[in-house]
Amino acid sequence: MVLGIAVAATSLPSQAYAIIDSKTGLAIGLIGAWRYGWGILHFLRGTLYRAHVYPRMKRAAMAEKRKGFASYFLVTSFRIPTETTIEVYRAAFAAALKAPGPATVVASIVDLSDQRIIKKLYAAMVADTDPVDLVIVRIDGSGKRDALASGFRAIARLFPAPDAMVAVIDGDSVVPDDLVEKCAPFFHDPKVGALTTDEFAEVRGKWIFQQWYALRFAQRHILMSSMGLSRRVLTLTGRMSMFRASIICNPDFVAQVEVDFIDHPRLGRFKFLTGDDKSSWFWLLRNGYQMLYLPDVMIKTIEDPPTESFFGSAAMLMVRWYGNMLRTNRRALALGPRRIGYFVWWAILDQRMSMWTCLIGATSAILATLLISPFTILVYGVWILASRYAITLSLFTARRQISVVAPLLLYFNQIFGSAMKVFIFFHLDRQKWTRQNTTLAKADRSWLVSYRKFESKLYQSVSILALITACSVMIGITTMSRL
Repeated sequence: MVLGIAVAATSLPSQAYAIIDSKTGLAIGLIGAWRYGWGILHFLRGTLYRAHVYPRMKRAAMAEKRKGFASYFLVTSFRIPTETTIEVYRAAFAAALKAPGPATVVASIVDLSDQRIIKKLYAAMVADTDPVDLVIVRIDGSGKRDALASGFRAIARLFPAPDAMVAVIDGDSVVPDDLVEKCAPFFHDPKVGALTTDEFAEVRGKWIFQQWYALRFAQRHILMSSMGLSRRVLTLTGRMSMFRASIICNPDFVAQVEVDFIDHPRLGRFKFLTGDDKSSWFWLLRNGYQMLYLPDVMIKTIEDPPTESFFGSAAMLMVRWYGNMLRTNRRALALGPRRIGYFVWWAILDQRMSMWTCLIGATSAILATLLISPFTILVYGVWILASRYAITLSLFTARRQISVVAPLLLYFNQIFGSAMKVFIFFHLDRQKWTRQNTTLAKADRSWLVSYRKFESKLYQSVSILALITACSVMIGITTMSRL
């Protein structure tokens, strides 16, 4: 790839690089410097956290030598393949058996077939003398939020001790057997309300899906490590996060996860269908708890892409992921930097800014190619290959192996992901699970629904035109005259 980039760079005529000295090159360069500077900052913070800060935190936590405390494993399952369910619950029972104290596995499920499988696994793995209990919670298939709330209430009815820990596990996540031993000691600090861990994916799909998920989790590891330095991560993943039992049993917390909503100035009030992990994260953020990241604890997630199409699956997943982020973003910013920390607040603000700044370079390059110099897109392409290759090398600090297609997937995530964020930003009320048919109920007045759809498209179109106009002004195509 290095040779390919070098050949492409040296094959261009000398006049092609004249664009670098022009206003176009300066505009693209300044935006690029901002984006790459922010990425380098996260990289340096993440490296510092994993190399120095986290080891000290871990030594301090392990020195407490907490023993005998109870632990709970809440697993939610709905429409999960049977082989995945078996693997997930087998791992949960193994972790419960190895826990330092008594443990309880709470299965929040819908299907009777899952109940039979779980009970058979429990009978096969857990002896009568083992301090491991099983609680089955059956609910209607009304969504993960109801499943979590029912599980939380089931744990509360068991009256857990204040120092007990609750691992909230998704139905397609496989935990290590030493999960409690590695995670629970960090809760010796009463300021810590929850923690989350590193992840890797076992993807049941095409090769390109496997590389895409591997890249996303590598980037996640670096970003989470950076935010771990501030002791407040940007999300408590629904795959596996561990909470203090007193929080899980708090009625206000349960209500936030079960029924969450926002009052949007244009779309009005609407409930969150997805994004339960963002609801729990916001509750802890608002109440001043620390949320830690453990980079040396690995959870395996079993991923089944929603469709055979890579682009179709990426679009569906991004709509859910970025929708959850943007629906919570505004109210998290409203908490203010003094309350949640200046770096955390700025990182949340950047979630809104990045979807526009990531599009400026490509938009400016296309405009300059059409109206200034046809070589612009070629120079821009060389820069993209070289810069994404450098970013790919940085990912080796997070993973031992990185795919050769990672530079291309990085650029795909930037452009396609930013476009999806822009779309979702103006359609926050559009929600749907990739595994469930449940969707947000529409308003009774169809004319209002139609008007809001038209209004959303209008705002989105105007914003895109504003982006194009701003880029054309920056590169000197359009000038702003005094009236």
